[in-house]
Amino acid sequence: MGFLAVILAAAATFAFGALWYGMLSKPWLAASGVPQDDKGQPANGNTPTPYIICAICILLVAGMMRHAFALSGIDTLGEGLVTGFGVGAFFITPWLALTNGYTMRPQTLTAIDGGYASIGCAIMGAVLVLL
Repeated sequence: MGFLAVILAAAATFAFGALWYGMLSKPWLAASGVPQDDKGQPANGNTPTPYIICAICILLVAGMMRHAFALSGIDTLGEGLVTGFGVGAFFITPWLALTNGYTMRPQTLTAIDGGYASIGCAIMGAVLVLL
């Protein structure tokens, strides 16, 4: 059952990411500096590589989060949401801010990506404890 929970938690977070970045695509494209085609879409939009890498990374986070939840006794919806949010807000987002700061990228990028990490990990945590 653990493998299924990890896969479903990763899938839910990936789906949320599609919604999040769909809504914030224009400010994200402006802040990220990703090259765009003549239609204003990411130039690498036709390649599946970024999506495959994303899915693998989210799967790794979900697997480690499940392991940490099991060791910590996190097993209620409230605990899953709060702890998942904490992972995104206090582990992932500061690291994004650090790397974006050193590469002199706009903090708008940190806010958008950090928001996804925080809410996405909350969703991930909720799914993990519900399954």
